[in-house]
Amino acid sequence: MKNLKKNSIILLLITIIVLICFLKDDFPNIINNLRNANPIWLMLALACFFIALGFEAKAYQEIIRGYEYDYTFKKSYRMLLITKFFNGITPFSSGGQPMQIYILNKDGIRLTKATNIIIQNFIIYQAALVVFGIFAILINHYLSIFTEITLLKQLVTLGFFMNTLVMVGLVIVSFSSKFNHFLIQKGISILNKLKIIKNKEEKQEKWREKVDDFHKGAEYLKRNKPLCIKAFLYNVIYLALTYVMPYFVILALTKTIPPEVTPLKTICASAYVLIMGSFVPIPGASGGIEFGYFKFFGNFIKGTLLRASLLIWRTISYYLPMVIGGILFNINIKRGDQECE
Repeated sequence: MKNLKKNSIILLLITIIVLICFLKDDFPNIINNLRNANPIWLMLALACFFIALGFEAKAYQEIIRGYEYDYTFKKSYRMLLITKFFNGITPFSSGGQPMQIYILNKDGIRLTKATNIIIQNFIIYQAALVVFGIFAILINHYLSIFTEITLLKQLVTLGFFMNTLVMVGLVIVSFSSKFNHFLIQKGISILNKLKIIKNKEEKQEKWREKVDDFHKGAEYLKRNKPLCIKAFLYNVIYLALTYVMPYFVILALTKTIPPEVTPLKTICASAYVLIMGSFVPIPGASGGIEFGYFKFFGNFIKGTLLRASLLIWRTISYYLPMVIGGILFNINIKRGDQECE
């Protein structure tokens, strides 16, 4: 809990600094734009994000049910909101998946299977992310949406490469039993020689069993292609709705939307921004995400409209779900304490 409070305070300070840097030059006009924003379009942008989250929850639910657990949509949705909090306060969004494993285990799913579920879903999500990345790159190539972005192009390429590498690595870990056994044996042997662990044979046997369980789960998912396709499509819809959301934010802030702003261009710009932000080591990729938004969406909109749309977009997609997730997590902690009493 102390680390959570510390990370939350650090994140708050980073957020304040980033917002000051990006909004200080035009703050009065930004406030005026926010006051005059169309509430209907704002509600649609908000609904777009939370409906998108529903499709991500459905992807999780499908995979969990594939492991023969009756897991409700409500539980899956709640888990994702709590994940938003832990992703938001940790570098590289590294805290979300361990928390998901913890929640699934607490809900009665074996630890090995909970780990399988999270990793298999992550592989499918990464596949959807990479497909969207390829889509955005091809659209930009043929339509030349973004031109003078040499540095950004390099950053996006790096982000795309890293996401692809993560997906390939996870596929190897999931489906190559021999490779996993080799790594486990060598790793434990090295740790034993360094006097970090004892009982080498016992540890190797224990981890061999875990690897076998993990591999069986991966093979089950491989055989169940309809489940994989459904989970993949749910993730694609989740990303599409998330990426198109800035379009409705811009609509809310302007009476006449610039002709350069279209849903297709918005999806491409959002894909680039989030791919680039995936390797920013600061919690929430703060600073990197805002910079990317300014540079990519700056091709369509300028000045106050650009800054105001950034503030609303980040509030809906990052700050709000993180706050809700934090509240839900604290409620879960209090319930757990009451059960222990």
